[in-house]
Parts: sequence; C-alpha cells; structure tokens
Amino acid sequence: MMRFNRAITPVKVLSFDLDDTLYNNHPIIKAALQAQFDYLATIEQWHAKGPNYWRECRNHIGETQPELQSDVTKWRQVALRYGFAQLGFSDRQTQEYANAAYKAFADARSNIVVSDEVLELLAQLREKYTLIAITNGNVEVDKFNLKGEFDLVLQAGPHGEAKPSRALFDKACALLEVKPSDILHIGDSLDTDVQGANNAGCYSVWLDNQDCIYNYKGLADIEITDIMQLALLTK
Repeated sequence: MMRFNRAITPVKVLSFDLDDTLYNNHPIIKAALQAQFDYLATIEQWHAKGPNYWRECRNHIGETQPELQSDVTKWRQVALRYGFAQLGFSDRQTQEYANAAYKAFADARSNIVVSDEVLELLAQLREKYTLIAITNGNVEVDKFNLKGEFDLVLQAGPHGEAKPSRALFDKACALLEVKPSDILHIGDSLDTDVQGANNAGCYSVWLDNQDCIYNYKGLADIEITDIMQLALLTK
C-alpha cells in the first residue's frame, strides 16, 4: 500500500537510491568483504596482524581524514594503502597489493542481478519520468544489469557530499535543469534518503523494508513497503 503523508505536485524526475532499494545489498556486501579478506589473507604480513587489522586501518583513516567518509571508494583505497605501508612494504608493493585487494572487493561488489520484475517496473516508469540514481555507495552500475537504466548516476564522493547533504540533489537539479520540487527521491533510509531529499526541497518516498532504527524524525512525503508499489505512479 502506498501511504501519502503529504500531497505532492506532479514531478518530472524519479531519483533512486540503489543499495537495498532496487536489490538486496546485504549478501552482496558480505561477499565483497569476504573477497577482500580472502585476498588479504594471502599476504603473510597482513594475515599475521590478525582479524582486526583491516578495521583498525579503516578506522584510523576515517578519524584522521574524515573528509573521505563521503567517498567510500577512496576511503577503502586509502585505508588499504595505509595498512600495507604500515607493514613496511615499498611504495610499489603497497600500491600493487592495495590495488589487488580493492579489485577483489569491487569485482564482488558489482556481482549483482536486479530482478526482471524491477527492471520491468523501471521501464514502465521511464515512459512517464526521467530516471536517475543518487547513491552514497560505490557500486558500479555499468557492471551489472542496471546499465543504461538511468539518465544520470550521481555517487557520493566523486559528485558531492554524501546524503543527507543536499549536494547530490542540487547537482541533479543543475544538470537536469529542473527545480527540487520536480524530483521525487526513493530510498530505504530515513537518515540518508528521506532526510537528504527533504533537506534539498525534493519530494521523498521511504521504502520501509529494513529492520533498522533511524535517528531522523522527519516524515517522507510517501511511504511504501514494496518497491513494486511505485507502479501506482504510472497511473
């Protein structure tokens, strides 16, 4: 059931979060982390540091370079390089090992198959709206079957500060030459998706499909429990 908390005016653009909105991201992230750990375990010096070494490196970079927290790709890459450098590897070896560890992660990270049902929904919505993606994640859309589904894909880091900042929404408005009220953003997180869209003056849809406790107390304009309920927007 689609629940309207506020009336909205007609929109031109549907903006989608990706992870856990158009597909279940939990097993994908788990597999990607395991692929990274499997590679790191082949490096004797890294393996000898124990199971918490990666977390320690990541936390250190997050604390000492907090600006990287809006760019999860760069954060991971810098933390890997830091970890290998701390182990005494040369600059060349550090870069080589860090690149290989990140590639193991990234290849598994984009090993995604979006359901035919969701792809058909997007095709129906595209007949009426411009479709874009705004994500805080580092998934590479061109590597799986969402390739070509969006007119624009904006990622936190390369394109602006992460949601709930309004930066990515503002960039979408500028690139598409539309007003914030022309955009309806759909996502699973109250804290990032709904708060970010609301901050930017865009309309918001909360996909309530995660067993999470959120900090944001604001309301989405629309609430759904199943992504397929968006078919009502084609009526």
